[in-house]
Amino acid sequence: MVKASREFQIFAKPAGAACNLDCSYCYYLRKDLLYPDSDSFRMPYDLLEEYIRQQIAIAPEPEISFFWHGGEPTVLGIDYFRKITGLQRKHLPPGRRINNGIQTNGVLLDDDWCRFFAAENFAVGLSLDGPPALHDVYRVTKDGKPTHRQAMQGYRLLRKHKVPVDLLCVVHAENVRHPLQVYRFFKEIKAQYISFIPLVEPQPASQGGVSARTVPAEAFGAFLCVVFDEWVRQDVGRIIVQMFEEVARPAYGQDHSLCIFRSTCGDVPVVEHNGDFYSCDHFVTPEHRLGNIRTTPLIELIEHPAQLAFGQAKQEALPRCCRECEVRAMCNGGCPKDRIIRTPDGEAGLNYLCAGYRRFFAYCRDFTGQMAALRLAGQPPERMMQVLRDAEVKAHPAVGRNDPCPCGSGRKYKKCCLNA
Repeated sequence: MVKASREFQIFAKPAGAACNLDCSYCYYLRKDLLYPDSDSFRMPYDLLEEYIRQQIAIAPEPEISFFWHGGEPTVLGIDYFRKITGLQRKHLPPGRRINNGIQTNGVLLDDDWCRFFAAENFAVGLSLDGPPALHDVYRVTKDGKPTHRQAMQGYRLLRKHKVPVDLLCVVHAENVRHPLQVYRFFKEIKAQYISFIPLVEPQPASQGGVSARTVPAEAFGAFLCVVFDEWVRQDVGRIIVQMFEEVARPAYGQDHSLCIFRSTCGDVPVVEHNGDFYSCDHFVTPEHRLGNIRTTPLIELIEHPAQLAFGQAKQEALPRCCRECEVRAMCNGGCPKDRIIRTPDGEAGLNYLCAGYRRFFAYCRDFTGQMAALRLAGQPPERMMQVLRDAEVKAHPAVGRNDPCPCGSGRKYKKCCLNA
């Protein structure tokens, strides 16, 4: 079979939009309305095998990556995922390797699940919006009960079984006001990977604007700046924050790995529970359905002219002020789903988060430049923390052990940068 012309990441939805929770900000729960005649949102085994076989056959790289999303994929049960790995082994050619990733709310995880993930080398994305009072604002059960305790139990089991965990924190109108509380909570639970995902919920055209849950754009920028301040002084090399890794990539001369910051997109399509193929996880709509893998080979859908045009449109639709922006390389206009406001001169297509992104990118640009210089000199990234500590001590030579730390954390110098 012909290989795809580029790398891709398919978000496979073997349970469709089915979920055991009712998170009020979830953009995917209502996708079940696309299938009013479906009596099951469970991908049948014959279709599952066809999907796995085709993806293995067309993947252009030696390592083949599968990403299992929902809804909540664990509602299918562990035996379903044992079937997945069995089918992958059945169709895997010699000399190639498979990686699996799964996104979950963690509520259904137990020792059996975690032993399975560890044995099969799964990476897990776990949704956690901070400490209980902030997580439980929107992440609730079907009867409105909080879920933080169950999610944390799942997290602890994953850590117990040494499963790699990326904590996905949706930044919304509530937790955005508490950046250090959120970040330090993640530090306390020994998080190793953190992704901050801004919540943007456009209102219907008749109402205009965004929902009350939506993170204010400038507040999101301030949130990132505050967290970055602590991370760059205390946690470089210890904690990977996806957003901070991404903003450094242009300084390192690297392309973005995160689709929202690439100049073009379209490389992260969706295969739904019935085999329908959609252009993107945020564009699972009738107009972005390009076909079904039962009737159209996956390679044709990946290389479909409409899919390529969807990805290219991200670059072509950039407003003039974005094209001329001094931090364009860090952002490239952001995700097309968030391009819902107008520029100061009235042009459509500006990213709702622009003010926040610009604030953060401008703030951290000097730091990322210094980190790139250290890297070029063969220094480890952790060296950046010592460089900043030396500069702050030099700028504040009279700071005592019990004085407020000059980094601005609010803690005593002896409890902060002195011994970091």
